[in-house]
Amino acid sequence: MKTMEITVTEQLKDMRIDAFVSAQLDNVSRTRATELVRDGFVLVNGEKKKAKYKPQVGDVIEVSIPEVEPIELIAEDLNIEVVYQDEDVAVVNKPSGMVVHPSLGHGRGTLVNGLLHAIKDLSGINGERRPGIVHRIDKDTSGLLMVAKNDKAHESLSEQLKAKTVKREYVALVHGVIDHNLGKIDAPLGRDVKDRMRYEVMENGKEAVTHFEVLQRFAEYTLIKCRLETGRTHQIRVHMRYIGHSIVGDPLYGPRKTVKTDFGQFLHAKSIGFDHPRTGEFLAFESEPPVAFTDFLNGLT
Repeated sequence: MKTMEITVTEQLKDMRIDAFVSAQLDNVSRTRATELVRDGFVLVNGEKKKAKYKPQVGDVIEVSIPEVEPIELIAEDLNIEVVYQDEDVAVVNKPSGMVVHPSLGHGRGTLVNGLLHAIKDLSGINGERRPGIVHRIDKDTSGLLMVAKNDKAHESLSEQLKAKTVKREYVALVHGVIDHNLGKIDAPLGRDVKDRMRYEVMENGKEAVTHFEVLQRFAEYTLIKCRLETGRTHQIRVHMRYIGHSIVGDPLYGPRKTVKTDFGQFLHAKSIGFDHPRTGEFLAFESEPPVAFTDFLNGLT
């Protein structure tokens, strides 16, 4: 068991103890921090507190993190749609609601579990929990992902992502009516210091650039196409909220009265293009949004 002590400073006082622990420790989510507090693995000046307790300056927080049992990767027939496949790469269409790779609390039913069943060979360069995974999209986002089938292909695709040469476009339905046809959002992103599940625009964050184009306007919504220059976590979701047009159905960044759906947020990775790692040929693929997405659009005025 790993144990550490943190002394509360003026900057971080008055945060809930679970939020404080999550903000201070990498790889500890807010949910996990709440569990640690509840189970007595977080002590304040040697005493157990409830998650709502707000530490004060000078408090000594002792956090003990128990060892996590390893996740066993199991191949599952999850009916993953393989759009393209050869000896080096594959392109798959991830459904909304599916986590990309196993993690604490998500040991089964992930895209990786499905890939292990659907695809014979996967790269191992990204660790045993993420075979073949070069990049990710959010659980409640649907659409296309590149998959590497060997380490050389993985390195090539990763370099293309770093060089910003991979072409990625999304379609999204956002709240409000955008009155201009084209836009560019150049706003750096970083993890929210008070809630590590969220990201926000911040001056000292990582570069993040999103281009968007209006496809169709409705009475209360706008359908847009987004092109990514960078691929930061939650980038489109945070950027659209930043300009006052959050993604419809987004439970984290959308308004409280956003549309409740059975398939997640209205954000779909529609197209992806990249240079083939072996041949250098440019490959491009497209997929249509989920039926529930298009059915909702057809009902708008």
